Amino acid sequence: MGDDEKQAEIDRKKAEVRARLEAQAAGKKAKKGFMTPERKKKLRLLLRKKAAEELKKEQERKAQERRMVIDERCGQPKDLESASEDTLKQICKEYFDRMYLCESQKYDMEFEVRKRDFEINELNIAVNDLRGKFIKPTLKKVSKYENKFAKLQKKAAEFNFRNQLKTVKKKEFSMDDEEQQTAEKKAGVVKKEEA
Repeated sequence: MGDDEKQAEIDRKKAEVRARLEAQAAGKKAKKGFMTPERKKKLRLLLRKKAAEELKKEQERKAQERRMVIDERCGQPKDLESASEDTLKQICKEYFDRMYLCESQKYDMEFEVRKRDFEINELNIAVNDLRGKFIKPTLKKVSKYENKFAKLQKKAAEFNFRNQLKTVKKKEFSMDDEEQQTAEKKAGVVKKEEA
């Protein structure tokens, strides 16, 4: 029995050592990289929450600014239900005056924008004239395998002017033999004089 107890003791110690080594190996694997998948997941979640909060704050801030601008331009809403007829007339006059002012400002701004667009266009033209550069026209895509000039040459060959002329069948315009001989003599005299 002494040997069996010693053997059991050795097996137990081996099991403890093995368990301790496995625990250390597992700990080393966990500490191997700082960003474990679990930590990455948590970090992504936190970043999403933070971004959502920032986006919500930004939207609230923009809505508040918009509200302030609208209140500044339009004024506070008036109590129309409990107002008398004179106050209603006064409110309508105020609204009309404000609308008239806004429309006149809008017209002035639109005119200014059109004027500046025209000036920009004129300056661009002047700059292009000074540089000597002009806008290049857009070129059409042409197949490099198809010979466009061959078609034109073929059409030109078909379009022969002599074939298109009408033939005159009357002898009105033809010369008589005598007239032809006198014309040839005159032409021959002119040639001799030139020589």
